Amino acid sequence: MEYKNLIVEKRGRVDWVTFNRPDNLNALSRDFVAELNHYFDSLLEDYDTRVVVLKGAGRAFCAGLDMKDPNRTADQETEFNNGVTNKGMISQRRFSGIVMRMRRCPQPIIGLIHGFAAGGGFSIALGCDVRIAAEGTKMNCAFIKIGLSGCEMGASYHLPRLIGTSNAAELLMTGRFIDADRALRTGLVSDVVPMDQLEATGQALVDDMMVTAPLGLRLTKEAFWANVDAQNLETAIALEDRNQILTSANGDVAEGVASFLEKRVPNYLN
Repeated sequence: MEYKNLIVEKRGRVDWVTFNRPDNLNALSRDFVAELNHYFDSLLEDYDTRVVVLKGAGRAFCAGLDMKDPNRTADQETEFNNGVTNKGMISQRRFSGIVMRMRRCPQPIIGLIHGFAAGGGFSIALGCDVRIAAEGTKMNCAFIKIGLSGCEMGASYHLPRLIGTSNAAELLMTGRFIDADRALRTGLVSDVVPMDQLEATGQALVDDMMVTAPLGLRLTKEAFWANVDAQNLETAIALEDRNQILTSANGDVAEGVASFLEKRVPNYLN
C-alpha cells in the first residue's frame, strides 16, 4: 500500500512514522485511518522492524477526527445518523481498530507528542507504549464535546491505568485539556522536553531499546501488557463501541458536529 498520509522512514530496524497532514493538524480522515490500520497490521509479522516511533508533521501530533473530510460527509454521516447500526459499527471499528492493532503489534511504540493530541489523536497517543511530550502540548478526550461518549478508542481502558480513576474520570467526563506539566505529574507521559529536543529524546530511548535482545524486547512488550491488564482491551472497546453507537442514534452527533463547524453552543436532546 502506498501511503499518502503517512511517511514511514526506516532508520535501520526502526520505523520513524510521521503523520503527514500538517495543513489539517494531522486530523483523522477516512483514508488516513485506513493507512494507519494497514501499517499496524503490517507489523504483526515484520520481524525486521524492532521499534516504532510516531510523530506528527507541522503544529500538532493529531487533532482527532477530520470533520471536514469529504469522504466522512458522504459515508460516515449516513452510517451513523440514519441509525444503520451494522454499518455504523463497521465505521466505528475502523477507528478503534487502530489502537487494538497498536497493542497487538510486537514492536514497542514510542509516541513523540507535540501541539495538540485531541480525540482520536489522544487515543492513539495513549495506545503508545511510551509517550514523550514537548513543552506546551495539550491533550484531551474531545469526543464528549461533540455529543459522543467520552470513552472512545481505548481511552476508558488506558487512562485509569495510567493516571488513576479520579484524573481519568475528570478528563473523560468533561473533555478538559491536560497540559504537558500535569501529564508528567500524573504519569501520563515519561518526560517533557523543549520542542527542539523532542526527536533527540526519542532517539535516546530508541537507542536504549535497540541494545536489548530482539526476542526479549518483543516478549517484554507482550508480557508487560498481559500483566497490566485487569481485563482485555477487546472487552473495553466492545463496551465503548456499543456506547458510541447508542450515542450516535439520537441525533446528538449530528448536532455536535454542526455546532462545532458553526462555532455555536450545541443544542442537544434531553
